[in-house]
Amino acid sequence: MSKNLTTRSEDYSKWYNELVVKADLAENSGVRGCMVIKPYGYAIWEKMQAELDRMFKETGHQNAYFPLFVPKSMFEAEEKNAEGFAKECAVVTHYRLKNDPDKPGKLIVDPNAKLEEELIVRPTSEAIIWSTYKGWVQSYRDLPLLINQWANVVRWEMRTRLFLRTAEFLWQEGHTAHATRKEAIEESEKMMNVYADFVQNFMAIPVVKGLKTETERFAGAEETYCIEALMQDGKALQAGTSHFLGQNFAEAFDVKFANAEGKQEYVWGTSWGVSTRLMGALVMTHSDDQGLVLPPNLAPIQVVIVPIYKSDEQLAQISQEVDKLIADLRKLGISVKFDDRTTQKPGFKFAEWELKGVPVRIAVGPKDLENGTYEVARRDTLTKEVKSKEGIAAFISELLEQIQLDLFNKALNYRETHITEVNSFEEFKEVLENKGGFVSAHWDGTAETEEKIKELTKATIRCIPLSAVEEAGSCVFTGNPSNKRVFFAKAY
Repeated sequence: MSKNLTTRSEDYSKWYNELVVKADLAENSGVRGCMVIKPYGYAIWEKMQAELDRMFKETGHQNAYFPLFVPKSMFEAEEKNAEGFAKECAVVTHYRLKNDPDKPGKLIVDPNAKLEEELIVRPTSEAIIWSTYKGWVQSYRDLPLLINQWANVVRWEMRTRLFLRTAEFLWQEGHTAHATRKEAIEESEKMMNVYADFVQNFMAIPVVKGLKTETERFAGAEETYCIEALMQDGKALQAGTSHFLGQNFAEAFDVKFANAEGKQEYVWGTSWGVSTRLMGALVMTHSDDQGLVLPPNLAPIQVVIVPIYKSDEQLAQISQEVDKLIADLRKLGISVKFDDRTTQKPGFKFAEWELKGVPVRIAVGPKDLENGTYEVARRDTLTKEVKSKEGIAAFISELLEQIQLDLFNKALNYRETHITEVNSFEEFKEVLENKGGFVSAHWDGTAETEEKIKELTKATIRCIPLSAVEEAGSCVFTGNPSNKRVFFAKAY
């Protein structure tokens, strides 16, 4: 199988686009800016979804589903949110087509079928959900309300890229209502930590937890918590956000409750989400010039077994031996595929599974049957060794754990060596251009400085790290006093 991938050093962006398509994750569709997620890509998303869903339910959340369409007046109710998403909204104005009298076989919009009120195709669901919560919350006994939905949303992006930015994408969005400010802030922080836990332990991607600046904050939120990851090309990627909404949406949609004393109060809200953009993060963090490298915890196929044979008789003997190994691996909860296709040669199969990032490949031929051995290859290091069949299942199980850990540590090492403290704007620009990564610098706290730096360098403040310590300093751009360093980076 010929991969012919552009190398990362040659053109990182082209490498990414080619890899997503050639590894059968996704492809562009007939709809501008929208993608088709292919079965292999969707299988990875399903694994992500399953783990996150479990984590949400363990923290007391329930799933529900809300409409795709939002009446325009409802969408406008929370002004900041409406303004923040206005440019990306797709709008439904009519509800019927009819035959074009001048062009048989063609359809036109029926001018008599104009909607009384235009409908927004949801770019996010705060408006429709909070208007629903008004009927669900009357008393403090109805709180907290902890709801999540798995859905699709539409944001009319002009420049799209598979998984990273598409006009329609899949995500989950949590929306919760609480009796007190303290509870809502605790929820926002808890969900940021759930995301960090998932991204680090399942995706093997280290993240920085932090707060967004006012400029970068979610429209309509009082505070936005985020997790930021670093890709191999030195660019940052926002991997998840959790928003403390204050009482903004409760006031906009009149969501009140009677407290224990019978007094009416507005509830306190949060919203939080991650999307199929995480698929892009997974590809860009670990993969190499040979193809995908998947962490075992999210790989749809963790082990592939390829038989090497010359006759049907040899294949039958190998299959008999392999059936026992498959049973042993499955008992340990390991997903395994026996690639016994007779239409492709072993070399083709090796290349295909390497491209698709399967963590462990086992090859077995007549010699291995004689010697009681298997050849075991690791996808992440491209190394292989011959192992005795005795205790092989336990060895594979431990190997998968090791690969998961090694992938995380490799990404962590890259991240740690790409956080650079700077104290002058010249140094700032030099690191940004020649090294990349997170640039740790003092900032004077003004939106003007933030905008000017973005204009001059294309770098944005990714977050104010929660781990940042008070430190007297001078803003890297204006020289004005600053008491904390923030992380700048170019980003996806």
